[in-house]
Amino acid sequence: MAPTGVSIHFARLDASTSASAPGGHDGLLERTRAYVDSLPGPARTLAAVNPAVVVLAFTAASYVNGFDGEEALADRIASLAGTPALTAAQAILAALAHLGVKKLALGTPYPESISALGKAYWTAAGLDVVGYRRLAVVENIYDESEERAYRLAREADVPEADAILLSGTGLPTVEVLELIERDLGKPVVTSNQAVLWRALRLAGVRESIPGFGRLLTG
Repeated sequence: MAPTGVSIHFARLDASTSASAPGGHDGLLERTRAYVDSLPGPARTLAAVNPAVVVLAFTAASYVNGFDGEEALADRIASLAGTPALTAAQAILAALAHLGVKKLALGTPYPESISALGKAYWTAAGLDVVGYRRLAVVENIYDESEERAYRLAREADVPEADAILLSGTGLPTVEVLELIERDLGKPVVTSNQAVLWRALRLAGVRESIPGFGRLLTG
């Protein structure tokens, strides 16, 4: 999705202190906390390339951390990396505000405990969650398909929703964004799409990017 001239660099969070497997439902709450504890390592690794912005591409971390703690979490990353920083959830909230969304249909791939925290997060952020669906029978998010993401969006949607949010940076959505928007007639925001949109704006890049939903073309 990134436009020409923009490079994206990655450093993976470390949850080696957790016994659960990356991407799995079991132990997600414990693993999320372990990931957040590991922030200094990857943040400092990314600082070496002098990035314009650093993003915590982990939406569930914000849900577990809570809306009231979001700014402090982003400030911690910025301090570690020495550059502006944001979380995936902050990017999503900015995207929803940009699109004028007040009433939200939420689809999540998480276990019920994390999904409930997600609903609470968006309510605390001032949004009305009018539609909701949790993806069933998820063993590992990295094994999920775009077909399942498409169905999740359709099942979460309700007529009064202004937009659909598909939460989770591990959920594959890129190739179905345009299809969902066409079929449901409203904007779709996903974690990765919103992260790119907001990071580009913070980096001073406002190029229109077609093919991945109306957020990136506006």
